[in-house]
Amino acid sequence: MRKDFGAQTWMYPLPVLIVGSYDENENADAMNAAWGGIYDTDQVILCLSADHKTTANIRAKKAFTVSFADEGHIAACDYVGMVSANEEPRKLQKAGFTVTKSSYVDAPIINELPMTLECLLVKWSEDGNVIGKIVNVSADESVLGKDGKIDPAKLRPISFDPVNNGYLVLEKRVGNAFSDGAKIG
Repeated sequence: MRKDFGAQTWMYPLPVLIVGSYDENENADAMNAAWGGIYDTDQVILCLSADHKTTANIRAKKAFTVSFADEGHIAACDYVGMVSANEEPRKLQKAGFTVTKSSYVDAPIINELPMTLECLLVKWSEDGNVIGKIVNVSADESVLGKDGKIDPAKLRPISFDPVNNGYLVLEKRVGNAFSDGAKIG
């Protein structure tokens, strides 16, 4: 038996994305965004409302970073989503985050978050979403496996649970993509 909930904005998993930008005075800002993902083979899409400081920064600088919130920084990542830089310009510092300027785009890399997509603004979609071209992916060596690739068990990214307003850690491999399905045919 199924239970109907009507139209909801529920999807699993929803990544917890920390979007970084610089303002016109080179002050770093970041916000928490759960509505975003891959748009094309080398592009991301973010659903950001127009009133965010980050949105204005992206419009002005034509660049942004997307870091993946992780289990070790839940409170800080939640905080940058709860507090607006329009009211608290020092929210990154209050969260305990430090930044390094990307070598690829005019946007900050949050040092404490070990994986970052560095993006150039491509366009605003007809419904106001930000579309960016990924020009580099950087990862701290602490989250790399023996093969030199990102190890999700070390990264420990979190997902937003929109039904229960919680965060879930993603960590366990349960199958092999483009392989396990071959057993059926």
